[in-house]
This record gives sequence, structure tokens and C-alpha cells, in this order.
Amino acid sequence: MADLERVEKWAEALIVLHLDAAVWSFRFDHARTRAGMCDFTHKRISVSRHLAARYDDDEIHQVLLHEVAHALAGPRAGHGTTWRTIAADIGYDGKRTHDGSVANELAPWRGECAAGHEHFRFRKPQRPLSCGACSRGFSRANIITWHKRDVV
Repeated sequence: MADLERVEKWAEALIVLHLDAAVWSFRFDHARTRAGMCDFTHKRISVSRHLAARYDDDEIHQVLLHEVAHALAGPRAGHGTTWRTIAADIGYDGKRTHDGSVANELAPWRGECAAGHEHFRFRKPQRPLSCGACSRGFSRANIITWHKRDVV
């Protein structure tokens, strides 16, 4: 589990080392479905405080390197060749650190299909959904039943 104060110091050090600290900044955000973000409009690198509290030091350091590489590569680079080259040059190992929802235990909506597969949403589903583990396409036989949970 990464210490948030330490993560902030690492982020600021990476910004000083690779970017212009007078232009770029760092902050934590409240995202629950993504690890980090490079905001070109506000010249800001951000990391999910929920994720940072769950990841170990090496994983969160890789998230920071990933986002700094985006800042260096520019808004149109995506995850293309330029970005990959820059990312490798600054020490990003290229492994995915995050798949799916970051903090399912914080999702206020929990769903279950007839087979017992669990599903989580941060917003109330607006239409019927069926379980993707039970059927590739929509199937009334595999409808997910949703329940609102109290989460802190």
C-alpha cells in the first residue's frame, strides 16, 4: 500500500525531472475506474487516491511514469510508437497495472445474475443488462438484478 504523501513527492519529483514544474502540477482525484490521467488542458498529472491507497509502491510509480510519458509525448500520441519510446526511456516497464474497476467495494450498485456472477456499477443502470459471463449477447435469461448498497 503506497503512502499518499510519498506518492505526491514522487510525482512532483518526476515533474521536476521530466517536465516544466512551473507549468505542470500533480493532484489526487477521486476516480474509481482508472488509475491515472494526464490532463493537457490544465497541464496536470493526477492519480486516483482510491487506487494509490491499494497499490504497492512499484505499481503506483509505474502509473506515474505512464502519465508523465503522456505529458512528454503530447496530446495526440496516445499509446503509439512515440509514447512507447518515451515511456521506455524514462523507466516505464510497459505492463498494465490496472484492469477493470479500481474499487468495486466502493460501487453503490451491486448486481447478480441467476448463476451468481457479481457485477458492480458506480451509477444506477438505466436499462436491463444481462451477464456477459453467461451469454455473449443480451439474454433475458441472464438478466442482472441490481441492489443499492450503502458504501462509505
